[in-house]
Amino acid sequence: MQTVETLNEGLKRGYTLKITAKDIDKRVDAELKKVAPQVRMPGFRPGKVPANLVRKMHGPSLMQDALNSSIQEGIQQLIAEQKIRPAIQPSVSLDDGYELGQDAEVKVELEILPDVPTPAIEALKLERLTVPADDSAVNEQLQKFADQQKRWDDAKATYKAKTGDLVVMDFTGKVDGVAFDGGTGTDMSVEIGTGRLIPGFEDQVIGVKTGDERQINVTFPEDYQAKELAGKAATFDLVIKAVKTAGESKIDDDLATSLGLTDLEQLKGLLKGQVEQELNGLTRTHMKRKLLDQLAEGHDFPVPPSMVDAEFSQIWQQLEHEATHEPDPEAALKEMEAERDDYKAIAERRVRLGLLLSEIGQANGVEVSQQEMNRLIAQAAQQYGPEDRQRFIQYVQQEPMAAAQLRAPLYEDKVVDWLFDKAEVTDREVTREELEAAIESEEGFSTGTHSHDHDNHKPKAAKKAAAKKADAGEDKPAKKPAAKKAEAAPAAEVVEEKSAAKKVAKPKVEAVAEEAPAKKPAAKKAPAKK
Repeated sequence: MQTVETLNEGLKRGYTLKITAKDIDKRVDAELKKVAPQVRMPGFRPGKVPANLVRKMHGPSLMQDALNSSIQEGIQQLIAEQKIRPAIQPSVSLDDGYELGQDAEVKVELEILPDVPTPAIEALKLERLTVPADDSAVNEQLQKFADQQKRWDDAKATYKAKTGDLVVMDFTGKVDGVAFDGGTGTDMSVEIGTGRLIPGFEDQVIGVKTGDERQINVTFPEDYQAKELAGKAATFDLVIKAVKTAGESKIDDDLATSLGLTDLEQLKGLLKGQVEQELNGLTRTHMKRKLLDQLAEGHDFPVPPSMVDAEFSQIWQQLEHEATHEPDPEAALKEMEAERDDYKAIAERRVRLGLLLSEIGQANGVEVSQQEMNRLIAQAAQQYGPEDRQRFIQYVQQEPMAAAQLRAPLYEDKVVDWLFDKAEVTDREVTREELEAAIESEEGFSTGTHSHDHDNHKPKAAKKAAAKKADAGEDKPAKKPAAKKAEAAPAAEVVEEKSAAKKVAKPKVEAVAEEAPAKKPAAKKAPAKK
């Protein structure tokens, strides 16, 4: 096999591999010796079919297989000889005029991983913001549990509903005197004051009694999800079926036993553990972002454009999905387009940080054990149905790139934990509100590239914050499942206000192409309030 370098520009490399017909024939002859004894043909005893007849029957198929294996072997040899570290799977193509039986000229193009400078980790200094899981936090959770177990008692017929009461009603909504689709419901329970319904609805229910009939006037918000109702005035004819008052929320052993526990002390213990786990998670999130910011500020080196493009594509797809669920999708997409370069910079930062963390981990013996990898694969397989689960496991086990993608988040977290141990860490006790504010602040979301406004509930800021939070695998949110699309919204919804691996994967050339199992369809979720 002859190898000629055709491109050496930055991190891009190109080569031409020439595989002679003679080499391919040798592989075919070797394969013929293996398969000939198994070939059956009329007029010949088993295993006695002449080799020339076997070649005539199976020659094209055997030559294609020999070509594919020659290409795979050639690329692996090229990588070893040139000491290449591919960033992504090489692009492989045959000369357009190639025909079986000729010398094969194969073009190989790829991007290599950069030489990552020795990461500067000696001067890392981090502040660990801690929040004690005190009794007040546990009691707050206890009160929430008690409120969720609230008992509702029927009020007297003469009782007038007030804020905090539960009203059960039938309703019919009309626009310009005509009932609209999805605007009718029965036995809808509404706790007055929760803000569940469109503005003005709950206020007009105050004062009703059991048996009352009332017509109320409301105006749908301009950004209402159902465009045909947005900004329009409407009336709702109500029939009050019942008015209920809340019974006393008691925090006692009965509350614990209603949840399947032994007593109140056991419930408190479980809640304290949950609060501690949640607070520790917030502390780690803040520390990790600060750590990544320091690494990003201290290192600058070229990264493979293909890796940046792949990362950017992942960010963009998620943002486009989220934009479709905004009150004004077109405006949200327009804002995204105006900030495309900023998101590209975030993608580049993620890739650079990922390479840095990989370099640190490899240099210091950080590893993901086989047991941990098996656990990851088993967990990921649960998203598939029983019929596809085993196929997925086999796919990950056979495809190095798929396994690397699954392994990466855990590996990076282990490297981050290793860096925490090496850094100079000072502790400062803060309140939960202060810790959450620090996480949501400009510094917490800093990308080390441009300055962005922080999360203030604007679509632009919220989306950008989500992208920043996932730097180098940092607490990446799972992709949101597709929202459930219904022919007609349920009545209650209408009145509610809507709110890089070292090992290279096998090149996919014609006959050697393989497929991953189809992903399980995204789970449906109910529409969320704004």
